[in-house]
Amino acid sequence: MHSTTPILSINEITPTIFEMVLDAPQVAIKAKPGQFAIAMSHAEGERIPLTLANWDSTRGTVTLIIMAVGTATRKLCSMRAGEHLFAFAAPLGQASELKPYETVIMVAGGVGVAPIYPIAKAFHAKGTRVISIHAARNEKLLFWDNMLKNVSNEFIVTTDDGSRGEQGLATKPLQRLLENDSQKKIGGVYAIGPAQMMHACTETTRPFATHTVVSLNTIMIDGTGMCGGCRVNVGGKPKFTCVDGPEFDGHLLDWPSILIRQNSYKREENCSLNRYIEQND
Repeated sequence: MHSTTPILSINEITPTIFEMVLDAPQVAIKAKPGQFAIAMSHAEGERIPLTLANWDSTRGTVTLIIMAVGTATRKLCSMRAGEHLFAFAAPLGQASELKPYETVIMVAGGVGVAPIYPIAKAFHAKGTRVISIHAARNEKLLFWDNMLKNVSNEFIVTTDDGSRGEQGLATKPLQRLLENDSQKKIGGVYAIGPAQMMHACTETTRPFATHTVVSLNTIMIDGTGMCGGCRVNVGGKPKFTCVDGPEFDGHLLDWPSILIRQNSYKREENCSLNRYIEQND
């Protein structure tokens, strides 16, 4: 069905990362932390799964964060305010389970701050102590840090190159926090970002037996569990990211298969991107 979802604004907030605000009142009323949308820029475009990063039920707006890395996301990010998405379906997936933790750690890697923010905001509103770790390769790739800081009781920034905050990976302060939690107040960890980063976080928390939730961004087509493209192995059982997730217990995931499948279409994606760049030079 053709979408009537207008773009209110779209801005590049860091190199290759865009913030798109949509007029979508029906979605804004129903959206919950952890859920996502599927968007298409044009009739010939791909169906792109994107986290519902923020919403305002009063204004009827929904905010998406998009990293322009491939052909489909570049087309989406080339759209302008006033244009309409060809298709927009949301909210999809299961909402985050907000357990009654005394303290929860949020680990946001790169664009993972987009899905982490509404979860941290919801926990903070419940009175849970929120410790957030915001990680990126360098300072230029950090965004929404003030927003995340405002819903956190403790806020830590790490960059791979040391250009801001602590130098090193997000697992460094995560390890430190868990080691110093002598009274076992940290009930859970949410780690969202690149698959390798989420995997590393689950291995960091595993020795402490701390419940760790990750949000997967797998290959996805329809978002309704029909195609099977987003199938993952969870505790030895098949699950579909689009309808059973996108959040799963990181300690139960078959990470080797997830990491391998992520690169299944790299050659085709590169060919498509090169052709798109040549056509738009």
